[in-house]
Amino acid sequence: MLRYLTSGESHGKCMLTIVDGMPAGLDVNKDMIDNELSRRMCGYGRGKRMQIESDKVEIVSGLRSGRTIGSPISLIVNNVDCSIDRLPKIYEPRPGHADLSGILKYDLGDIRDVLERASARETVSRVAAGALSKILLAQFGIRIASHVIVIGKARANTGKLTLDKIILSADKSAVMCADPKASAAMCREIDNAAKTGDTLGGVFEVIVNGVPPGLGSYVQWDRKIDANLAKAVMSIQAIKGVSFGMGFEASLIKGSGVHDEIFYDKKAGFYRKTNNAGGIEGGMTTGEDIILRAAMKPISTLRKPLATVDIRTKKPVRAAVERSDVCAVPAAAVIGEAVSAIEIANAFIEKFGGDSVKEMRRNYEGYVAQIRRA
Repeated sequence: MLRYLTSGESHGKCMLTIVDGMPAGLDVNKDMIDNELSRRMCGYGRGKRMQIESDKVEIVSGLRSGRTIGSPISLIVNNVDCSIDRLPKIYEPRPGHADLSGILKYDLGDIRDVLERASARETVSRVAAGALSKILLAQFGIRIASHVIVIGKARANTGKLTLDKIILSADKSAVMCADPKASAAMCREIDNAAKTGDTLGGVFEVIVNGVPPGLGSYVQWDRKIDANLAKAVMSIQAIKGVSFGMGFEASLIKGSGVHDEIFYDKKAGFYRKTNNAGGIEGGMTTGEDIILRAAMKPISTLRKPLATVDIRTKKPVRAAVERSDVCAVPAAAVIGEAVSAIEIANAFIEKFGGDSVKEMRRNYEGYVAQIRRA
């Protein structure tokens, strides 16, 4: 079982991640992890914090000479802005944030104690853990990518693009959108929101390519791969909905137009001509690309703050204003890749077992050969 814990506050000394269950014998490229951290910081509409930080990982345990040895891996990303003890107290909870529920739950009198941990800065740790998972999955030919399809009222048209084209085009876009016209429209939407002190949400898509059939299981609810992916993505700050394949549109169409028909070829084996299921049926991967979409609400810190109540006086005031983004959908897409990679890697380890990469590869190759004989 692959598991991880994160620790750290937004303006504390560092963000700490401990990853347990990574097999031995995996060569870890630190630059790859740093690149993923850098991708998380990019995107049109990000705030000034991204101009301050320069996220780089320090791997302090679990590796010897750049290779995993089977023990827990500790990852540290230091915060340049580590002013937590000097920052002022906050008493005006922001609608849409963890502020009010957090102080009530933990019996706190300063909202700063809540927002420091509830902040999306925590996702630095998950991107680092996800990068490790991507390195493992790459050993078996699995790729994970993402792109933004909606910001505000701007929507991309990418239905006919290949995965390689999506990756190439999204990398060139300031908002990680593979449709150039929509990308420009998204930037305009962000500019307009910024002018009025507002924020914007949107939708991103994660694509997992090269996954074999049979990851996950139908035999227990908590082993279903789509359920675990949905939980992981829903745990990202500000995510309000997750769907697979056709998603909610499938509820509007007759079954004959939804389900992916099955075909067989002596060379290719079982295959589908469509992928409306998004690569998952019955809680298990089908062998087609996993297609996951997530909806992100607008960020709850507004430069033109909403009405709230002072937790001390109980009188009406305006919500606190913290340094924040206008739009963070592109960053959320990168985080979506990371948590998806962790869940796929966990399912991979569960399915193919092994305490080392070599043992996993033997089990994996045996399983692939079994499928080809079916």
